[in-house]
Amino acid sequence: MNKKVLLTGISGYIGNHCAVELLKNGYSVRGSVRNLSKKEAVIEAINKKIDPKDNLEFCELDLLEDKGWDKAMEGCEFVLHVASPYVMIEPKDENEYIKPAVEGTLRALEAAKKSGVKRVVLTSSMVSMLENADKSINIDYNSWTNVKAKNISAYAKSKTLAERSAWDFINNQNEENPMQLSVVNPGPVFGPTLSGNLEGASMGMFKNMILGKMPMVPKSSINMSDVRDVAKIHVLSLENKNANGKRFIVTTEKPYAFQELAQILKSNGYDKVSTKLAPNFLLKFIGNFDREARSMRAFIGKTYNGDISSTIETFDWKPISVEKTVLDTAKSIEGLI
Repeated sequence: MNKKVLLTGISGYIGNHCAVELLKNGYSVRGSVRNLSKKEAVIEAINKKIDPKDNLEFCELDLLEDKGWDKAMEGCEFVLHVASPYVMIEPKDENEYIKPAVEGTLRALEAAKKSGVKRVVLTSSMVSMLENADKSINIDYNSWTNVKAKNISAYAKSKTLAERSAWDFINNQNEENPMQLSVVNPGPVFGPTLSGNLEGASMGMFKNMILGKMPMVPKSSINMSDVRDVAKIHVLSLENKNANGKRFIVTTEKPYAFQELAQILKSNGYDKVSTKLAPNFLLKFIGNFDREARSMRAFIGKTYNGDISSTIETFDWKPISVEKTVLDTAKSIEGLI
């Protein structure tokens, strides 16, 4: 019988790809959605890559409610906790992000432990590794964001505090065979959408670039992530004995400027794409009254360089090239606009 994995947030961009990767690797998937009305759309998205046969079922879970978590864990050996609130716009109250991110993570861990789950793999982010977000830095698995620093967005705080709470939970276990945790930390995630939903931050940005609705790009460089790589490392982390207790940066080997992404598109026939750089002062000024610009403050004018050597070594993995990621993303969006 296939090993069963509870995948929270299966209807999301990363969740869709994690489901495909799990099914390809012979796991049985129980996917959580906030509302079972999303079930058909998820099945349709997954079917584009693989026929789940009898290895896919659904349950209804809410990050802010206890109801259903214990039942969702029944028969599951592993958990991929991917679900987390994410919108590009800075909320009026940062707890709109922080509360569900932290409480949802703890709900997942508590229910998993109670049920005897072996290992949880948590989706975090490089935004939990930015230190004070006040200068260009090199980032590795020991780096942590200072949530009290002034440039830190509500989203970055939510990911940092959720991940911190997960490690605290794991480190406070006293049993002989404690539940295990691995954490995946992607950068900005691009790559083809399976659901056709272009609402997410990365898809929205690409769509605007292709349509010529982004007259300037921010001066900022960071390692980029392909959603297919992110899904692959989530699944490989489930049973790799060397992955236990570790954080994995899953990105390109070096940082890329947003201008470089724009140039790749431009040189491949996407003529409406602008490669003009937005002046830093302008973006900072716009951030005073535009909540989307405000969420970018930690990145403006900086380079964040993530060290992926331990991810490569642990999983014998090579990231997808940024050119392939950019062009596959564009192709995937093109058919929808």
